[in-house]
Amino acid sequence: MKGGCKVNIYKFELKTYWKSFILWSLGIIVLQIIMMIFYPTMARDAQMMDLIMENYPEELLQAIGLGEHVSLATVLGYYTFVFVFVQLLVGVQSAYYGFQFLSVEEREHTADFLFTKPVTRSRILVEKYLAAFTILGLTTLVVTASTFVSIELFRDGSGYEVGPLVIQLLSVPLFQLFFFSIGMLVTVGTKRIRSVISYALGFGFGLYVLNAFRSIVGGEFLGFFTPYYHFESSYILMEGSMPMDRAIISISMILLAHIITYFAYLKRNIRAQ
Repeated sequence: MKGGCKVNIYKFELKTYWKSFILWSLGIIVLQIIMMIFYPTMARDAQMMDLIMENYPEELLQAIGLGEHVSLATVLGYYTFVFVFVQLLVGVQSAYYGFQFLSVEEREHTADFLFTKPVTRSRILVEKYLAAFTILGLTTLVVTASTFVSIELFRDGSGYEVGPLVIQLLSVPLFQLFFFSIGMLVTVGTKRIRSVISYALGFGFGLYVLNAFRSIVGGEFLGFFTPYYHFESSYILMEGSMPMDRAIISISMILLAHIITYFAYLKRNIRAQ
């Protein structure tokens, strides 16, 4: 009986994510293809593009994810620019799942379903985690596949190093978990979230704007609060590695958020229908 319930809860949760996962995945694929379509034109006018970039303020270039030594005429340089928008989309999606993680029980009265099953709250939370992590993992695969496909389709014969690109893509799961974890933490301490997408958009865009503002005013303090800085695309391209000192900040916040959520959920009063 228990084993059957475990599978049913996992499938039930997975089903709640599935439709939105398809829509988000299509958005990620279309975004990458549409933006990479313009790369051949950029590459053919490499000197002109570099000249234009030289006349832009350094702070503005950093705000849109382009460092001083990043050239839009190279495949990886151009994809660094594209990757900022991929991060933005993935961040909003992950935040959406985080804000939905617990609030959906009260908003759609699924608490009635969950608590009629002969399983503990701990088991319910584990099953919900497995479903959410499955969807986030599948999204990472979509990002990875669409990245390589779009680059290969439109690189126009230009070569590129695979290493920095792989490191960029390896940052995606941690980037996702940051938004998911903080969103989940907010819901465990909030009575009810009526508009999950509004919270997700505000959180995803808000941290992006915070990082852009940090780039303009300078300094690192504001960057500690945003994963757009922890996993800065231009840094990975130029250094060929992830900024681990910054990544550790995200990892610490992710772990703390999950620990707090776990124990708070066990004591949380969830209103049924």
